[in-house]
Amino acid sequence: MASVNKVILIGNLGKDPEVRHLEGGVAVARFPIATSESFKDKNGEKQERTEWHNIVLWRGLAEVAEKYLRKGQSVFIEGKIRTNSYQDKEGVQRYSTEIVADNMTMLSAREGGNGGSGSFQGGASSQSAGQSSSGQGTSAASGKGNASAFQNDEPDDLPF
Repeated sequence: MASVNKVILIGNLGKDPEVRHLEGGVAVARFPIATSESFKDKNGEKQERTEWHNIVLWRGLAEVAEKYLRKGQSVFIEGKIRTNSYQDKEGVQRYSTEIVADNMTMLSAREGGNGGSGSFQGGASSQSAGQSSSGQGTSAASGKGNASAFQNDEPDDLPF
């Protein structure tokens, strides 16, 4: 029987990424993100539940996080769950659960007013459709840049 270990989260950073560089220069970044859901309880009162997730990024993703991510920003994370066990100072067996990210997309506008978002996979970056090669947002949806780049004056042949 096949099994799948896949997590998709959209949340806000709880603090700036903590980045370490291991022997050989490999970067690893760690930070928590919060996800929230709202619902009505049996009395009809609105309730909100927040879950915290420990995120781990390696290599190029960690370097991007160090450079661009800050507390409070929104981020899309795709990865897998990993649970580690260890013994604390008193010899008690402890467990920690973390999300090891394979893909990350910054959803908040970058500092400095560039706008747009960036999508990153396993250390290799790829610009989102909302960015030109200069890094300036050109998405018509964002209200920034040259919206005419996405307009076509010719009629389409679509039946709807």
